Amino acid sequence: MSDNQRFADYGLSEEIIRALGGLGYEQPTEVQHKVIPLALQNKDLTVKSRTGSGKTAAFGIPVCELVQWEENKPQALILTPTRELAVQVNEDITNIGRFKRIKATALYGKESFAKQTAQLKQKTHVIVGTPGRVMDHIDRGTLEMDRIEYLVIDEADEMLNMGFIEQVEKIVGKLPKNRMTMLFSATLPKDVEKLCHKIMRNPVDIEVSTAAGATNTLIDHSLITVREGDKPNLLHDILVVENPDSCMIFGRTQEQVDRIYKQLDQLGFRTGRIHGGMEQEDRFKVMNEFRRGAFRYLVATDVAARGIDIENITHVINYDLPQDAESYVHRTGRTGRAGKTGEAISFAAPNEDKFLAAIESYIGFEIRKRKMPSKDEVALRQAAFEKKLSVQPTIKKDKNEQLNQGIMKLYFNGGKKKKLRAVDFVGTLSRIEGVTAEDIGIITIQDSVTFIDILNGKGPRVIEAMKDTTVKGKLLKVQAAKPNS
Repeated sequence: MSDNQRFADYGLSEEIIRALGGLGYEQPTEVQHKVIPLALQNKDLTVKSRTGSGKTAAFGIPVCELVQWEENKPQALILTPTRELAVQVNEDITNIGRFKRIKATALYGKESFAKQTAQLKQKTHVIVGTPGRVMDHIDRGTLEMDRIEYLVIDEADEMLNMGFIEQVEKIVGKLPKNRMTMLFSATLPKDVEKLCHKIMRNPVDIEVSTAAGATNTLIDHSLITVREGDKPNLLHDILVVENPDSCMIFGRTQEQVDRIYKQLDQLGFRTGRIHGGMEQEDRFKVMNEFRRGAFRYLVATDVAARGIDIENITHVINYDLPQDAESYVHRTGRTGRAGKTGEAISFAAPNEDKFLAAIESYIGFEIRKRKMPSKDEVALRQAAFEKKLSVQPTIKKDKNEQLNQGIMKLYFNGGKKKKLRAVDFVGTLSRIEGVTAEDIGIITIQDSVTFIDILNGKGPRVIEAMKDTTVKGKLLKVQAAKPNS
């Protein structure tokens, strides 16, 4: 791939290029360079690419480019194995499609069905969802499928591990036959390959830095043999010696995660935890805080290893070895992302030889054995560790913060019941002096209210002008919307 390749070289629309610039996307990654040109030609693709290679943008950019704003029904469906990933991908699509006014809707379990149904009644271009909830909406007739032209299956190997493949096949059976399909997977087990043959037309196979190869070069893997009862002391010593900037610690069960979290919390280490037994809202909150750098350590079960994109995790510690080799790749893939190096340290009990052998056979190399840190080593590093511990964390800005500068969300007290459509608002607002269609962002029309993002700092101008301007002959009350509306 040429070093000076740019997104502008793919013939993308100005709105997409502008959003990518605002998000700080400068040069395409390898997977983006291989996928985007073919996806823009409507080719079916199977993509084997490790997590952290930039694959969300690899499918998100062409999807946002290809969908038509004028069409009210969903045109793209993106299936993800977990709720966290659905929310993250939904946010990425919204950011990439920001200036094209692309409306993405996330569908996942444990959230109000009525709320999602209300969102689906609005103009929606892209659906991002977990298979179970997407199937529920199809069965209840709340998700229209007849205009879907683009299907993306993300983290297909995780879909298989979580038992979703049959549901995915069922959903695919409900989609129009004449569509483009892209499947992304860190690994390609036989069942996933079988699925590709079943649902695709002559797919182009793309492989980007295989999981094992990339793992081998970017991540330093090591292993310490330790008895179960000695793990808490070992964890403390490893954290002192390694002194990570940002670290994920994986436990096998919810109870184990709770134990590790309690240990670190009592030691005064700023720590978060995430597992399947927690409320969804709490899980989102913890992930967002960790992403922004509010704490240095996150203790998690495998639920958090699936596709969550957090920059600059320097260390992954497997407090418990995973019970299958694919999970090892997904866990350790949290570090060494986007060309950075990382450390993956595993604790193995003396009786776990068979798990270890399966992992090594799968990744294609032997994991380096290392000794427990000595007392002298720990004592030597203690001062530096405590110094870092006492420093207040720097809260990172969201990558979309720059993009969202100058955006004001406006509230209009009229919606579907007044027979108002998105085109009516665009037509009216773009006739205001100094405002063009480019200044109008995502439009959300509900029964009796409408929310519109006004870009480029033009919000106050629109509010002023709308005091005596009608939309389709109706004078509406217009004001800045409350946060989170």
